[in-house]
Amino acid sequence: MSQSSISPAEDDLKAALHALRVGHPSLGAAKLHAQLLAHHPHWTVSEKRTRKILQQEGLILSCVTAQNHGAGQPGLNGASDHLPSSHLVENLDVRKWTPKVEVRYFGRKKGKGLVASEDIAEGEAIWKEEPFVLAPEWEIYDLQVAGVACAFCSTPLTQSSSLVLPCSSSSASTPSTPSCPARFCNRLCLSRSARTHPLLCPANNPASQGLIKFARQSEWMALHALAQCTARVILAYQQDETQAETDWRFVKAMAQLGMEQRAKGGWLNGAEPDRETWKKAFEHYVRAFREPATDREKKRLARTLKKPVKPEIADALFTYDAFLLGLGRMSLNLEAHGGLYVLHSHLNHSCEPSLSVRHLDQRTALARVTVLARRAIPAGEELTITYVDPSLPVEQRRKRLLEWGFGKCECERCVREAKAVEERRATAGAEGGDGVDGAANGEMSDLEAELKAGLGVL
Repeated sequence: MSQSSISPAEDDLKAALHALRVGHPSLGAAKLHAQLLAHHPHWTVSEKRTRKILQQEGLILSCVTAQNHGAGQPGLNGASDHLPSSHLVENLDVRKWTPKVEVRYFGRKKGKGLVASEDIAEGEAIWKEEPFVLAPEWEIYDLQVAGVACAFCSTPLTQSSSLVLPCSSSSASTPSTPSCPARFCNRLCLSRSARTHPLLCPANNPASQGLIKFARQSEWMALHALAQCTARVILAYQQDETQAETDWRFVKAMAQLGMEQRAKGGWLNGAEPDRETWKKAFEHYVRAFREPATDREKKRLARTLKKPVKPEIADALFTYDAFLLGLGRMSLNLEAHGGLYVLHSHLNHSCEPSLSVRHLDQRTALARVTVLARRAIPAGEELTITYVDPSLPVEQRRKRLLEWGFGKCECERCVREAKAVEERRATAGAEGGDGVDGAANGEMSDLEAELKAGLGVL
């Protein structure tokens, strides 16, 4: 083995192969191995090891085909389903949030989820959670940029408060470097902002501003979230490698489905995705964190990134396939208002969810979520939220979930309402009348305000 060659860690190899499979869904193991070495020339990996990981992860071509066709659930326009993949977060201690929940892996098709470890009462606040990163709704983001909402937790600022603090880099701005408008609730938020803000600050890293402006102009929440997440991962390796490894394990374990894979699964109903926009976003992304366009921007970035980014991390972030996978990962895991949360990201979907997710601490930490039980939940039952607008008719709800690659929803509500629709059609002898009945609509109407359409879509 040459001095510059390394044997990648198991998790890094798995992440790389998942990213390659997204971009090359039809390649066999040998050709996928060749692509792996081409993308990671500093890695030393045998074809035998590649085949072993492909087999373990269900990425062998025959396994992928069997998964997509064996479930008996055709995708949109006759395409086979492309289901998101996920795995458990190694050494995740759920007890720091709540003793009433445990993580469970349900299998390749469904992935991981949460179940009640003890009985939970109706209305009970099961846990509260701070965001891993925050890419808030654009109306709130604009308040942050205007300096009237906390740049870390997004809580509206009391302008006269002596606790409000500006970004420390603003005082170091020059005529050639814009000042930073960020202001923070208090010293705690200012301190915590060091996880991401230095790489997104216009005074500290002006190269990032093209990316942030592109995300804002496109109203692309997933791209903004990916920028925040990338900043956190890279800065963690500068500040605390133990915490960095913990953060990276979470990022890699999230449910993921790449943008190309979503498109192949029928996301756009047969239309071609806007790949030119994807490529422009990727160019901004690389310039922001990896290859700034000017010498001045390079020097600014180098002041923050005093340690080089680990090669395996760089490869898992800054190849085009990994970028598209990262966008899909953000879209699937963002809470509706723009936060990415470790425990919340484990929750699976039901059209009759057992949980509500609320932002109740609006005076002290708007970004913090509180997870409430909508009804009594017995021990052993899976905990669920809804991914789609529950007021929609059953066929529209199922279609939305298919577009995301989740397969045909077979929750009790969908099965019940689909059966009622078929019975009404049979009775009427017509194709119309496929909406849910008034009782079902009334039953779910209180959930509408909890959802924001898109979950980070372009």
